[in-house]
Amino acid sequence: MNRQLEGKVAVITGGASGVGLGIAQEFVAHGAHVVITDLSQEALDTAVEAIGPNCSGIVADVTRLADMQSAYRQVQERHGRLDAVVANAGIGAHAPLDAITEEQFDRTFDVNAKGVLFTVQPALALLPPGGTVVVIGSTASIQPPRGMSLYGGSKAAVRNFVRAWIQDVKGSGVRMNILSPGAVDTASLRSALAMAQGADQVDAAVRTMGEGNPTGRIADPREMGRAAVFLCSDASSFITGVELFADGGMAQV
Repeated sequence: MNRQLEGKVAVITGGASGVGLGIAQEFVAHGAHVVITDLSQEALDTAVEAIGPNCSGIVADVTRLADMQSAYRQVQERHGRLDAVVANAGIGAHAPLDAITEEQFDRTFDVNAKGVLFTVQPALALLPPGGTVVVIGSTASIQPPRGMSLYGGSKAAVRNFVRAWIQDVKGSGVRMNILSPGAVDTASLRSALAMAQGADQVDAAVRTMGEGNPTGRIADPREMGRAAVFLCSDASSFITGVELFADGGMAQV
């Protein structure tokens, strides 16, 4: 394997499950030392064991600036450097316009927008020239399904964060990009499908979700990891400010 991130140190928020876990696994496979953050020590311990050597975990809430500042201090103490940040932690609230609550709005934008700000802002002083930031977006930033205006709006917001931030960091040598998945075959997706349609219908529902995609399927979390590896590697050294849709072409048709 071409170890594109050999010796680099990366922080991945929301790394204990789903897309974040897939990204962490690929980063370690490509030679990086990875620190994942999440809300639960138990979930972190399970994920670290699954990922294996060169991975550790820190309990941190991305909506709390003090938590993220503390996390980066611990990364500096453990590794003495920081090369890449993946702002992956996020949530989704589903509700049509006439049913959206203030609590749903506040929680969605706290995690998905403010959480990205608090992940990136305290990292800037630690990232060297050549350092990278990847913000996990979504195809919902341009194609929000019915009832997902909060989620789509929050992902559109972070897309525009990055448009402005690449100008704010001009001259630093730090690159920032958005990686926007479509549907990904995660435990949380399967759990949601089981609740909505019954456990015996999950496999069929996943197949149906993929049928409208040009690839004929939905993604595996490790595929998001490989895309993130590319954006954090020297292979993408002149790419900054883009929104890379890793969605099997769904957003293009």
